[in-house]
Amino acid sequence: MIAKLVVWALKARGGLAALVTTANLSGLAVIVTQLWLNGFLGRLGPDWPRALAFVGIYPAMGFLAGIVLAVRDRKTYFGWLDAARKPTEVEARRLLHLPVAITMRALALWIPGVIVATVIFAQLSPDNDPGVTAALFTIGAFESAAVTFLIVDRLIRPTIPVVAGVLGWTMHWSSSVLVRVVLTWAVAAALPLLMLIVVLADPAAAAPDRVRTAIYLSGVGIGVGALATAFLARAVAAPMRTLRQALDRIASGDLGARVPIGSTSEIGRLEHSVNELAANLRERERMREVFGRHVGTEVAERALARGADLTGDVREVSALFVDVTGSVELSTGLPPQEFVAKLNRLLAIVVAATEENNGLVNKFEGDAALCVFGAPIALGDNATPALRAARRIRDEVIATGELDIGIGVARGPVFAGDVGSDTRLEFTVIGDAVNEAARLTTAAKEVPRRILVSQAVIEAGAEHERAKWTCYDTIVLRGMKEPTACWTDIDASDAEPGNTDTKTDEPDLPADTNPVIEIHTAEPPADGTKTPESELDAPPRR
Repeated sequence: MIAKLVVWALKARGGLAALVTTANLSGLAVIVTQLWLNGFLGRLGPDWPRALAFVGIYPAMGFLAGIVLAVRDRKTYFGWLDAARKPTEVEARRLLHLPVAITMRALALWIPGVIVATVIFAQLSPDNDPGVTAALFTIGAFESAAVTFLIVDRLIRPTIPVVAGVLGWTMHWSSSVLVRVVLTWAVAAALPLLMLIVVLADPAAAAPDRVRTAIYLSGVGIGVGALATAFLARAVAAPMRTLRQALDRIASGDLGARVPIGSTSEIGRLEHSVNELAANLRERERMREVFGRHVGTEVAERALARGADLTGDVREVSALFVDVTGSVELSTGLPPQEFVAKLNRLLAIVVAATEENNGLVNKFEGDAALCVFGAPIALGDNATPALRAARRIRDEVIATGELDIGIGVARGPVFAGDVGSDTRLEFTVIGDAVNEAARLTTAAKEVPRRILVSQAVIEAGAEHERAKWTCYDTIVLRGMKEPTACWTDIDASDAEPGNTDTKTDEPDLPADTNPVIEIHTAEPPADGTKTPESELDAPPRR
């Protein structure tokens, strides 16, 4: 009901004037009631209507002036609302001063009326104490001013979200919780008690009049106090309940929660802070997601947990390297967008296979990718998931029929940590295992199954996974002095049940247009002549 009345007062041309007039009439009603209760009017004699008529001249003029000014205020303070637009910054700030401005103007109109009424009653009724008369009218004036402030402050509350949208967070002292509590206490308790004190202190008041006034004002104080306290409690409890619900949603992960700012008090500041909290958490989550997409979720979590310090340690990891065969020819024979689309589909397969096997895609290097198993999160067995991921990547890439690849997997101790400077860090793995995996990838491009794995990976893998691999050959990789025993996976379609022999020389993959390069072994020739160790240094088929 009150909310509907407030909305009507905001929209109606004379709404503000009607509310201000009501507030002033309440003060006048308080004064008239006091005068009647303590027998003041009876002591004016038979000519009391004439006395009231004289006294009422100024209040009538004051009411007319107040109405005219309130209508003008409606256009001054709410012109933007009538024009159906947002207020300018100046209009928004001016609106926040409206309760204080109208209240001070009401007091300015009341004070001369108090003086005029006191002087007239002192002339017409010498039996009445001028001090008591002045006190009664002053209390009525302040009662009217306090009610005016509370009403106008409630009137502008629905416009606060719009004002906040223009000014951002804003807080005005006049609408603070402290000011509201003090004014509510004054209207509901302090002023009625002051009225009672004034009436009881009136030497001209008879005993029955004092008793009647005391009973009346006590009842009014109890009723008005209960009503005012209920409104005040609701004005504080309702936004606090909304804040609690919003915080509960944020705590449960709903970062889209938002609280409408409905006040320029401390509660409005809390509402704005909750919205800022949700916005900051959304931005943090977005940055975490973007960061994770660039460096990997595990690396992102590690960086956020440890800060910007250069850290790292030596880990035993399995490194998996994937590279595209003939990428140069592909990139020159296809439009850039089409080649990138194919490359993205390949890398999507690599990322899915790696992450679902608890690995990390450490970096993309053009049309190649380096994947690490065992860092930054240590794995009890990092060889088995690396072998499983290699087979899955090869199978899914071949199934698409878009690209040909080579995959190399090696295992060994590497430095896993941050490299760079104070302003730019990158998590990386450095060691022979990474270099070996890259060399194996080059050789794997010429192998029928397109995968070559070092002996160390096979030995560290689980037994059920080792059964899916067979020794391919022993080769000397480019840049390495010692020969490497290479393994490739078994072609399950060619293997008979119970037979471990494989046909590694008959590929089940699409025919390669390039000839298979010769794999030089480290064994001496049959005639006993010693030849230098050959390296597998054929350039990658890009």
